[in-house]
Amino acid sequence: MAVPQPAAEVVALPRRERRKLELRARILEAARALFDDQGFDATRVAEIAERADVAEKTVFNHFATKQLMMRELAYEAIAALVERVEQVRREPGTTRERLARFFEQVADAAEEGGPTHRELLTETIHALHDARDESEQVKRLHDAFAGIVGDGVARGEITRAHAPETLANAILGSFYSLMFSWAHVEGFPVREQARATARFLADALAA
Repeated sequence: MAVPQPAAEVVALPRRERRKLELRARILEAARALFDDQGFDATRVAEIAERADVAEKTVFNHFATKQLMMRELAYEAIAALVERVEQVRREPGTTRERLARFFEQVADAAEEGGPTHRELLTETIHALHDARDESEQVKRLHDAFAGIVGDGVARGEITRAHAPETLANAILGSFYSLMFSWAHVEGFPVREQARATARFLADALAA
């Protein structure tokens, strides 16, 4: 997985390496825009090259397949999701309120993305499950949810009858289930179900 370089480190890189990183970022941004506009399957590499203003060969030098581009975008999506969970943790509120806020934001993102986002979500999940370091990605999500659990346990809001790891898995599994249903079930009421999921988890985890 390509790890984003801090600005100072990027500046310190040789000019050729900086150019490679800039091209890679440009190709990814072009791919993201086209996937959003017309879907993963309908997008051709030639279109990505044209939008990024590079030769097709340059695209293939950075990404051998479209799937690898989607995998990279999947890593970015996971990082954004982890940051969303951490942001919820930084805000005031009980565990119940934090869960409600997180799942409300999930519903916001789903509705704003529209129908095309369903296809992108499906491809993102496929990319993550195809990745050799899938366990690392899942662990990052698990650890983020474990932080919410840990905070709740410390405040006496969450049960100690089960291991925190088990409770974090329950949140992670519920999130996956919600996203799978939204991606694959036509007319799925994502906001209604997101709110129901948050209430269920808050009740199930309560001390």
